[in-house]
Order: sequence, then C-alpha cells, then structure tokens
Amino acid sequence: MTRTIKNKSVPFFEIQWLEEVAAQVICTHFKQEGHENHWWQIPMPELAESDSVYAGIVREWNLGQFERVLLALAMAPHLQPEALDIFYGINLKTDRIFSEFGGITDKGFNGFLPTGQTLLFLLSANEPEWRLRAMELFNPRHRLMAEQVISLESIDPNLPRLSGLLKLSEQWLHYFLTGDEVKPELSTSFPAHALTTPLTWSDLVLDYPVMMQVEEIRTWLAHGPTLMEDWGLARKVKPGYRAAFYGPPGTGKTLTAALLAQSTGREVYRVDLSMIVSKYIGETEKNLSRVFDAAAYKDWILFFDEADALFGKRTVASTANDRHANQQTGYLLQKIEDFPGTVILATNLKANMDEAFARRFQAMIHFSMPSADLRLQLWQNAFRDTCELGEDIDLVQVAEDYELSGGAIINVLRNCALTAISQERRHVTKQELLTAIRAELRKEGRTI
Repeated sequence: MTRTIKNKSVPFFEIQWLEEVAAQVICTHFKQEGHENHWWQIPMPELAESDSVYAGIVREWNLGQFERVLLALAMAPHLQPEALDIFYGINLKTDRIFSEFGGITDKGFNGFLPTGQTLLFLLSANEPEWRLRAMELFNPRHRLMAEQVISLESIDPNLPRLSGLLKLSEQWLHYFLTGDEVKPELSTSFPAHALTTPLTWSDLVLDYPVMMQVEEIRTWLAHGPTLMEDWGLARKVKPGYRAAFYGPPGTGKTLTAALLAQSTGREVYRVDLSMIVSKYIGETEKNLSRVFDAAAYKDWILFFDEADALFGKRTVASTANDRHANQQTGYLLQKIEDFPGTVILATNLKANMDEAFARRFQAMIHFSMPSADLRLQLWQNAFRDTCELGEDIDLVQVAEDYELSGGAIINVLRNCALTAISQERRHVTKQELLTAIRAELRKEGRTI
C-alpha cells in the first residue's frame, strides 16, 4: 500500500517512514518478533502527485529507497529528533549503546546525531552484500554529495571515515521546507561563490584579437557537447575547455569570465584560493574536489582569480613544504585536465605560471592595457546615463593623455559620482575628473 502525499509536509512524512524502517531493521537484526519481515518492503510515501520542492527533487534526480533513507536520516535531527531515540538502546553486554548503530551525542544537543555508520547499519545490517552499494552514497560524485546536499563531517582525521557526522546542508533544508532557491554558500567546505555582473556582452570592450579569442571560448560553450558527441571529438581530445587570462589588473579578465557565463546561460563560480590552501596535507585536495564535483553536475564555469598563488611554478623539493606544494600543483593540473567543463585561470603575470599549464590550455589570452581608442569607448560607456560632463572636458584628449585600465576608469567614475552627489548635482567638472584620475594613478605609483 502506498501513501500519497500532496502537501508540503513531505519531509516529515519521510521521517515517519524512516522510523518504521529503523524499527524493522533493529527488529530483524536482533531476531525479535516480526524479524522475518524486511525494511525494503515498507512502502515509501508516494510523491508522484506532491507539489513540494522535496518531491520534485526526488523525481528529478530519480532518488531511490537508499537515497531517501539517507535524506530522512539527515533531516531527522533538524525536524524530528525524537525519531532517532530508538538508537539509544543499551547493549547489556557492554553497558553502552550498540557499536553498530554509530551516532554521536553532544552536550549542546539532547538527541542522537547520526553518522555514516548509522546509515550503513540501516541499509545493510541485515543484507551484508548491500554494504558496498550503501557506501556508494558517500562517493563524492554521487549527486547528493556533489550537489552539497549531504556531507560526512569528520571529527578526527584519525577515526574511521564512516564515524563522521552525517550532515544536511542548512541551505538545502531551507529549500526543502520553503522552496527558496538554493545556491552553495562560500565556506571552508565549499570555497567558491557565484560571480555575477549587471553588464551585458555589448559592454565588453577589448582589442579585436582578444575579442576573437574570447569568442572562441563562447563558441565552445555553445557547441562543445555537439562537437564532442556528434562530431566524435571525444575520441581525440580530453573533455572540457581550459583557458588562461593574463594581464594587468582592471583589464577585463573577471568581467569577461562573468559575461561568458551570462551570455551562454551558465553560472560562473569564483574559487576562493585563500579558503582552499590548507596547511594540512590532503585538505587542499579535498576542498578542491568538492568544487570540481559540484561544477561537473551543474555545468558551471570555474574561475580561479590570481591563480599564480596556487598554480605557480613548482620548486625544487628541498623541504617537506616544497614537496607538499608541488603535490598540490600536480593534483590541480590533473583535476583541471580531467574536468569536463570550462576552467578559466586569471593572473596578472604570465611569467608566474607553471610552464606545464601552457601545454594543457586551449587558450592563453593576453588582456593588455587598452589603446587610446578603446579607452575613449570605456570613458563614454562609463559616464553614459550616470553623470553629466562639463563642456570643457574633452574625452578624446583624456583618453589620449591618461593610460588607465577599464577598472581604473570605473573607479574614476565612482569618485566623480560621489563628489557630485554630495553636492546634490549630477554635473562633473574638469577639475573633479582630473583629481579622480590623479588618485588612480597614485595607486599605481604614477603621477601627472
């Protein structure tokens, strides 16, 4: 008999089903009355007609009984902690809880916190051959793990992995209950955040040769799957596309990455290198793996800014730290090479990059300082519909006289706009413009 759920309380019905599953597993495990029955026979709540977000995810991702037990177990401490009280049974032989139940107790929470071992017990205690299948749920490439819905948080790296706390993302729980869209949040467990821009492709001002190279990346984003699958390119080249942007700050590297995503209906995630690099061996690799796995599922573009901090030249391994750094670089090279999506690295100085990267990248694009003609276009775009320029301001001459990047020109606009609005006007004088330009030049150690 199935139970059809039509309202938005689906997670609570899932936990009720979990209680029945847990009771039957324990009954079977200890050969209690009714042990001949099997938890697999307990009908799951029927979600086919439910309009809840949770039900939609179950259907869209084709989640089965194993995945739904996992999700219900992870939700229970948040929504119905008493559902897990059944695991507090005492083993009379040892005078403590049963080892096979797993679980953690915490002084700040008066309830049972499930671990990976708890899930393994539920799914395979009475069917040992199911153990490997159950452990696949913790594979980083499994969708629930890759999408950052579930994580296995280790308390001590010296303990068995399955003793780690089974954790449900707060963002996904909120999504299941309210329907508010979920985006991964920047954290040590997910060191990346979405990169967006209010500008459009028409606002991108680059030299023609540079724009042609950027257009090649956009073409790949639009037609890459067709080339790989229908044209058979997958038999001859590695998956994905790798590009390096190098050049002075403010020349459009980050903006270009954001616009490539925007113009092709994708998201671009900027990887925070400061949160990736860890002094603990293996942690850097684990943090990066989370990002790459999620990006592969979502077809994101990954953007590494100031990439030479992590992708820099390898050194002679004279110390343990050198060997660790070289190991990280090698790992990153391999992850990038195997990644089926698009990776963009940005750096101010190409010379700082490890030479091995050049052989693995389809594009190495130099973002140089804009020419006078391009600077004029940048000045015009910046001030259009924002500030009114004084009649004595000749933008053609300004563009000719002052070598500034697009980012620096936007900073000049900001300073001028602040000065104007503080005096309750939109008009910008020539003196104010020159003062703002001088301020930008001083940042770079230049004067006029």
